[in-house]
Amino acid sequence: MPLLNKTDARSSAADSPASAPRTIRTAPGSTPRTWSAARLALTAFFAVDGFLFAAWVVRIPDIRLQVHASHSALGLALLCISAGAVATMALAGRLVVRYGSGPVTVGSVALVALAVPLPAHTHSVAALGGVLLIFGAGYGAANVSMNSAAVELVSELRRPVMPSFHAGYSLGGLLGAAVGGLLAGTLSAAWALALGGAVGLLVTAAAGAVLLRSRPAARPAVRTAPAARTSRTAAKASGTPRHARLLVVLLGLTALFTAYGEGALADWATLHLTDDVHASAGMAAAGYAAFAFAMTAGRVSGTWLSIRLGATRLMLLGGLTAATGMLIAALVPSVPAALGGFVLVGIGLANIFPLAIGRAGETGGPQGVATASALGYAGMLIGPPVIGFLADAVGLPLALTSVAAAAGTAGVLALVVGRRPSRTV
Repeated sequence: MPLLNKTDARSSAADSPASAPRTIRTAPGSTPRTWSAARLALTAFFAVDGFLFAAWVVRIPDIRLQVHASHSALGLALLCISAGAVATMALAGRLVVRYGSGPVTVGSVALVALAVPLPAHTHSVAALGGVLLIFGAGYGAANVSMNSAAVELVSELRRPVMPSFHAGYSLGGLLGAAVGGLLAGTLSAAWALALGGAVGLLVTAAAGAVLLRSRPAARPAVRTAPAARTSRTAAKASGTPRHARLLVVLLGLTALFTAYGEGALADWATLHLTDDVHASAGMAAAGYAAFAFAMTAGRVSGTWLSIRLGATRLMLLGGLTAATGMLIAALVPSVPAALGGFVLVGIGLANIFPLAIGRAGETGGPQGVATASALGYAGMLIGPPVIGFLADAVGLPLALTSVAAAAGTAGVLALVVGRRPSRTV
């Protein structure tokens, strides 16, 4: 799953509330607004992406029984989502450069909606892995194209609104999980996922029409702009591309360390609460829900915090907050302390990933988004198994302290990147 980093609020036009906003490129005759039609449509795409992914996740137990998969076989099948996403991200970046972020966003989210019902019609692990490759391909392409479109809007608004899009994703995920849970007792997996896919296609059609109509400038014009070609040639001559690639990699590593924590907590938080802190099953579920709600709340307030603190300070403080919260949750054998720690982790991690992806897009364009997103997905992928190996060696509480180390590293990397000038290639 779908980062703007300046040194501080004084030195960054994007971070300063006093920055003079540029006119939003919307349909002729429209009045520029902070919440433009394009921004609302793009937020809807983020939300439906989170909704569709959550709709699939809550049905994983049913699909596992249907295909008669062992835990290890199911794990391999689930890896196909990440494999399909990572394999598609670089291609999605090139498609965005060629055709613009709008059309690729519409096409990729439509692919996700069409692929969501497919797992319910598989009857073997191999078939499940095959359809999950398709699902992952659409999901990865959507991540790159939506974030690229968001980077464009952030640049036009001259406001650090990137977290608001990811808040839409989080809210969509919470809604998808809630609806999926309610339907679990009344509808089969096939019907529930088909209904989710239909909702996704309807939202894609409605939001896509608005996005494509209100963002004609999304199609790149650099091919026909002599000034742009001259600027790019001068940038290459001055060695800027190498600097930009390094910056994108550092931002990708920031996303990786953040996603490491998200992936680890998704799989291990409830087990830690039940086995190590001796919480009830209901309290353990509430613990992960508290983490998810805290992350959503953090992203909803992300724009406000970015304007007042600056993106770099927000990412640094977020990393330190998440590290502190994880140490409390992992090492203090108390249910209230663990729950409070998970809340701090959610608040701390909330805005690091979106701000890092936004800065990567600002620096390297769609390919920058693709590179940073791929690294972020790698963190999500390696987090759960690394925690598992560490737990076998030193116990789960100490293993979870690696999340604190990763969050702290993400904050420090944000500080390092924030001290480097942003140069767009």
